[in-house]
Amino acid sequence: MTSRSNGPDGALFELPAEPPAEKKQEKKRSDRPAPRRPAERLPIARVVVDTPLPHLDRYFDYRVPADMDEAAVPGCRVRVRFNNRKLTGFLVERVDSSEFGGRLAYLDAVVSPEPVLTPEVLGLSRAVADRYAGTLSDVLRLAVPPRHARAEKEEPGAPAEAVPVAPEAGPWTEYPDGPAFLEELRGGRAPRAVWNALPGTDWAEAIAVAAGTALAAGRGAVIVVPDGRDVERVDTALVSVLGEGRHVALTAGLGPSERYRRWLSVLRGRVRVVVGTRAAAFAPVRDVGLVVLWDDGDDVHADPHAPYPHARTVLSMRAHRAEAGALIGGHTRTTDAQMLVESGWAGALVADRATLRRHAPLVRAAGDDRELARDGAARTARLPGLALRVAREASRAGPVLFQVPRRGYLTTLACAGCREPARCDGCRGPLAVRGSHAMPSCGWCGRVAGAWACPECGVTRMRAVVVGDRRTAEELGRAFPSLTVRTSGREEVLSRVPDAPSLVVATPGAEPVAEGGYAAAVLLDGWALLNRMDLRAAEETLRRWLSAAALVRPEGTVVVCADVRSPVVQSLVRWDPGGFAERELADRRELGFPPAVSMASVTGGPEHVRELLDRVDLPEGVELLGPVPVGPERVEGPAGPGGTHTTERALLRVPRAGVGELARVLKAAAAARSARREEHLAQIRVDPLHVV
Repeated sequence: MTSRSNGPDGALFELPAEPPAEKKQEKKRSDRPAPRRPAERLPIARVVVDTPLPHLDRYFDYRVPADMDEAAVPGCRVRVRFNNRKLTGFLVERVDSSEFGGRLAYLDAVVSPEPVLTPEVLGLSRAVADRYAGTLSDVLRLAVPPRHARAEKEEPGAPAEAVPVAPEAGPWTEYPDGPAFLEELRGGRAPRAVWNALPGTDWAEAIAVAAGTALAAGRGAVIVVPDGRDVERVDTALVSVLGEGRHVALTAGLGPSERYRRWLSVLRGRVRVVVGTRAAAFAPVRDVGLVVLWDDGDDVHADPHAPYPHARTVLSMRAHRAEAGALIGGHTRTTDAQMLVESGWAGALVADRATLRRHAPLVRAAGDDRELARDGAARTARLPGLALRVAREASRAGPVLFQVPRRGYLTTLACAGCREPARCDGCRGPLAVRGSHAMPSCGWCGRVAGAWACPECGVTRMRAVVVGDRRTAEELGRAFPSLTVRTSGREEVLSRVPDAPSLVVATPGAEPVAEGGYAAAVLLDGWALLNRMDLRAAEETLRRWLSAAALVRPEGTVVVCADVRSPVVQSLVRWDPGGFAERELADRRELGFPPAVSMASVTGGPEHVRELLDRVDLPEGVELLGPVPVGPERVEGPAGPGGTHTTERALLRVPRAGVGELARVLKAAAAARSARREEHLAQIRVDPLHVV
């Protein structure tokens, strides 16, 4: 609208004249969208709508308009009108007719004609959703990365050249059954093995050789490792074995655009070998011939997002569905992997004892009888004399690793008199010291406890219960003033350290690789790992110890500061992860604990847990344990005394053969609650990592 002055006799604003009635009607008619007509061929599209609601976990039918006929291909992203909103989804298939008796809406738009959801990934995602009592859309959110239009518009490039011949066996010659495993892959068959890798860092080369063997046989490979540092190691090994351009690495550190670009190169068939973290288990590799999972006991392989699938289960299901080989390996063996061996699904791939002795370092326990005779305080000292002597001698030849279970400074404090845990006077949170010059403060509210006194005995002094990596580095710096002390933990994780005299203090999983291997390693505070209230505490402790000890040179020494009578320490001294896993699984089978049985957990507020359980028609053979409180948990805002609320958890135990039926009824109960639009849903997890 334009304004102008026409003088004193003119109008202040000159408005446009009203159009004639006929022209106004013509304009109104022209604004109407042209009538849509359905496509002549396969006019019905079945769509997975992106919604997490369990009662909507099914396909929805839409009509395909004629102008989208070519773009609306199975697997493409679409946008649809759903409950008066526009939602995205995936077009699963197109059919001639629909069973729905009402009037079908049209597809709103084809977001991209790129068929990003392959039939294999769709089938695997559906199976994973059913196995974990989840929804298909939740699994697809894990399997298919977000779209980046610029990456899709780029030219795909030529496919990588085929590998002319399979690589040499290399590290696999150290295992009696290693060459036979490669021969099965070379023949296009599907060998499955649980692999106990020898100490050292050539495990990445062994994985690359296995992937190259599958690739030479005309099939693809999917490799899943715990973190970005392991991806880098396998990536380097794949370049060395396969050459440039025959594989891609997928990690979150690449950024969304570059990650999607590489993912598209796999989807379009340009490369057929993928290495990455847990999401890579769904990578759309064509004709998968081998799936590999390294260090399957690491917690990061369990996805923290619903429906919480574990990469071990996903890859096992994928290998079974694709008739592909499987290699589940690590320096240790988990009880879950032992189950695969005892069930006959996989065979054990291990080296003989003579070969193991050539590769493994000497392992000594600080609390054995000889050391106790020499140093009476060795059993209780945090840094016993044996550890100091070994570290001092080994530091002349190279770096020495100190593994500390906790990061931070003084992470747990207790009363110096009665040993009761020190807690905040305000919110009852745990007290800790954050640095060398810091006062004790609360880990929940941050309040400084300057005038703390024990409510039990009145003592005003505190003692350190758990010492973190930074305090340990300070202590070692004073004990070894001439050596450089490096730390590797959450704030800064080192990848490599030079082959020079130094001390490296690292938390479990953050140990850097030393060039030429460490001269020695000291595993501190073994009690802190073994005394955790966790069913997997012993198994996880052995995994962390073996992973650190595997980085030590064959002629080096490993000192473990723990009670020598512990079965875990004995397994470490003998370097016998297979025997430990066998005994641990037998004990759990006798007690009815996972993985000898399957379990599902229902966690939430007491009223929500009980309501969901009341509506579940439990199958025969399912045993209900609980519910019991697992809190209180601290929450933001007012929630009761101390800002906490109580959380309860119920466990459902079932024989392994019945886990599918249990997941089905739990999902049905969750869907019934979702259909009533209840906001507070109890969390359901099938095969949770932590049950104790």
